[in-house]
Amino acid sequence: MKLAYKPNLSSFHSLFQDARHALVIFRQLLETNANPNHLTFSLLIKACLSSSSYSSTAALQVNQIHTQLLKRGINQFLYVNTALMDFYMKLGFTTHAHQLFEDMPFKDVVSWNVMICGYSQNEHPYDALQLFVHMLGENFRPNHTTIVGLLPSCGRRELILQGTSIHGFGIKAGLCWDPQLSNALTSMYAKCDDLETSQLLFEEMAEKNVVSWNTMIGAYGQNGFLDKAMLCFKEMLKDGFQTSPVTMMNLMSANAVPETVHCYIVKCGFISDDSVVTSLVCLYAKLGFTDMAKLLYKYYPTKDLISLTAIISSYSEKGDVESVVECFIQTLQLDIKPDAVALISVLHGITNPSHFAIGCAFHGYGLKTGLANDCLVANGLISMYSRFNEIETALSLFSDLREKPLITWNSAISGCVQAGKSNDAMELFFRMNFWGQKPDAITIASLLSGCCQLGYLRVGETLHDYILRNNVKLEDFTGTALIDMYTKCGRLDYAEKVFYSINEPCLATWNSIISGYSLYGLEHKAFSSFSKLQEQGLEPDKITFLGVLAACTHGGLVHLGIKYFRIMTKEYGLMPSLQHYACIVGLLGRAGLLKEAIEIINNMEIRPDSAVWGALLSACCIQQEVKLGESLAKKLFLLNYRNGGFYVLMSNLYAIVGRWDDVARVRDMMRDIGGDGCSGVSVIEVTSVKDTNHNFSPSRVYLNTSTWQHLCLF
Repeated sequence: MKLAYKPNLSSFHSLFQDARHALVIFRQLLETNANPNHLTFSLLIKACLSSSSYSSTAALQVNQIHTQLLKRGINQFLYVNTALMDFYMKLGFTTHAHQLFEDMPFKDVVSWNVMICGYSQNEHPYDALQLFVHMLGENFRPNHTTIVGLLPSCGRRELILQGTSIHGFGIKAGLCWDPQLSNALTSMYAKCDDLETSQLLFEEMAEKNVVSWNTMIGAYGQNGFLDKAMLCFKEMLKDGFQTSPVTMMNLMSANAVPETVHCYIVKCGFISDDSVVTSLVCLYAKLGFTDMAKLLYKYYPTKDLISLTAIISSYSEKGDVESVVECFIQTLQLDIKPDAVALISVLHGITNPSHFAIGCAFHGYGLKTGLANDCLVANGLISMYSRFNEIETALSLFSDLREKPLITWNSAISGCVQAGKSNDAMELFFRMNFWGQKPDAITIASLLSGCCQLGYLRVGETLHDYILRNNVKLEDFTGTALIDMYTKCGRLDYAEKVFYSINEPCLATWNSIISGYSLYGLEHKAFSSFSKLQEQGLEPDKITFLGVLAACTHGGLVHLGIKYFRIMTKEYGLMPSLQHYACIVGLLGRAGLLKEAIEIINNMEIRPDSAVWGALLSACCIQQEVKLGESLAKKLFLLNYRNGGFYVLMSNLYAIVGRWDDVARVRDMMRDIGGDGCSGVSVIEVTSVKDTNHNFSPSRVYLNTSTWQHLCLF
């Protein structure tokens, strides 16, 4: 923009209405040797605020403006400083805004409000609350805007008490309860999972506007009440309010039926709204309609990273890595720079060993772009390498991280446990404790799983003590892990005590205790638990039926086993997995019903694996069916000739019928593949005892690992 005449200062001020060229106009103003005043800077900051977003250019703009303010001494004007502070906050530069605030010689309520609101918007809730307390200490009287700006900081469970206190402060201070303030309170309580209070506030509103209805619809959606969100939406239309793009986005956040919402969006003319279409693409992708999400994205003119990331994540959950790679390449072709969230979405989909090389390629991309330094990406890489038993690489990545937050420790510990290296997980836990990082429920659950692998009952008991001492809530996965640990370490009585201490066990917890009863041959308790699970209103899943079928197998209860198998498939419509088929085949075969077992295999909807054929071969050993056993052994040999299990079963079968030459032949075959059928490992933890002379008894095994010593300090 080039000026054809030399205007005065007022002319420049009028030109600032063109926000896109605000800085260019300001530079031309300086070239004319005009002397900008406080009004000039106020208009300039306002123009830059309306056109800037977080970028290196915006950062340069605000620094240049700040420099000019200091140079000309205009930083003494309160309202100019407040505007600049607001600029810093909207760009996310909270440290700069705080320093500017501290340096201000005079402050008013507006400047305090800008800081409090800025901290809330930048997700620094504790800083916002601390500043509010400081404001009261400085004898400034908070107003309506202060409370509205502060309430979003309290929109989380752990800050519900502070939010309630601010609510009470507002009532005591006699602040006007207009729709804006009521909406802020409604939203705050909903985010704190106190939907009852949100409903009460909404119903008591004397004057509702579109924002009020949108807030309530969003409150229902955030808490998973789709039906209530839809009912609220219908009442909004009934009361004559017009829907807005925000209404549509709130409905989509409630996981509304995408086709229905899509039709309504087209009908209302919101299809040209970028945010609405992006939300619609994300909804289709989230609910598994990935192809529809991609089709909508393809024909929509605006291409953004959020939509593509949602599509990538959806394909990733389905394990369609080829489509994931295709979409990721598309982001690069569109010159859209993928962020940490997009890269994590890709890494989560790398679950098949055949895709490991692709995962390594994305690791290389992360290193090249610097995204690998992001904490969340590093966690994703650690999990991926652990998934494929590359635990050394995972631990190397972990060691290279400068900052190790709790989530990173959890990823490394969980990765070691998943890879079967629980000793390394215990050692990591010691290091974590040494560096002062306190474990959470996820850490405890991972370590308890490690105790199951190692048979470390005493370590598991120590972790249980920690839970009790620190009042760690027995959340679903923590309680389940604790029950699982006790059952697998031989203390079913402790497992039962933990189970009965949980007020409302979730499905996973019920599954854990049912599997425990099955493992110990207590089939009647397993069946009783299954009935109580249904009485609680929970619907059994595949794991539930696996535990019940295992109980039938251990008890030889053929008719009950067939009954539960039919209930699973007919009543609940669950497709049996290979493990379910292995259970029912083993149950029938052990009872001598080999024809029925073979019929089950022939009618399977999925291809039988070595576990299913192995269950039938094991039954042949019990029934001394040599001919059928030999036929099954050939199938197992073709499936996996290195599996030593079926060599042992055939050796046992030949031994039962006295065919010792065949026993020797099978043993020789087994030695040729690297096994002798005798090697095995049993893990048991034994407590050291002293005799009457206070010497350790030589007849006892004394375990004294460094890990245990470290955990005693925990």
